Amino acid sequence: MSQCWFRALAFAAAFGAGTVGAAAEDAQVAPIKAYVAEKVLPWLSDPAVIDALKAQNAKSAALTQPDIDKLDKQWRAEVDAPAKPLIDSVLGNSLSAFLKAKKEESKGLITEAFVTDDKGLNVGQSDVTSDYWQGDEAKWQKSFMVGPDAVFVDAIEKDESTQTLQSQVSVSIKDPATGKAIGAVTMGINVDAL
Repeated sequence: MSQCWFRALAFAAAFGAGTVGAAAEDAQVAPIKAYVAEKVLPWLSDPAVIDALKAQNAKSAALTQPDIDKLDKQWRAEVDAPAKPLIDSVLGNSLSAFLKAKKEESKGLITEAFVTDDKGLNVGQSDVTSDYWQGDEAKWQKSFMVGPDAVFVDAIEKDESTQTLQSQVSVSIKDPATGKAIGAVTMGINVDAL
């Protein structure tokens, strides 16, 4: 039995639970990490990423948790509102344009990409996220909080809107000058296209 056929059977057997079984999931971690190492890590040190993170980290340095909660609440309200000043300010910046280009270059492999700062706040993104603060989520805690060179591959799930298998991968972003983590990137990876 070919490897593709075996994977297809494993994926099909897991659909009833909404997530793919552990064996199929483990089989996808290595290819996702390999893709990140080859295609993503090289652009994480691009000045477009590093400069945007440094600027946002300086800007958000004095924010308290109540400030962050207020911004997150504003973002969530704007998702369905006609006016979106906070969302538009992030989607309209140069880092978001950079991430949209990287998503397009992936030819469907990357379904979304967003960069967060050292507090877990969105800095740039290819698509609108449901919230502004990612700091309370595993994707940020298991990448940025772990430190430089951390890679976290989340569970594979079936995306109901696209009917594809996807996994989020989060990678800490480090300052090339200091080697310290200054943010993180999270990407949706289309496992079917991998």
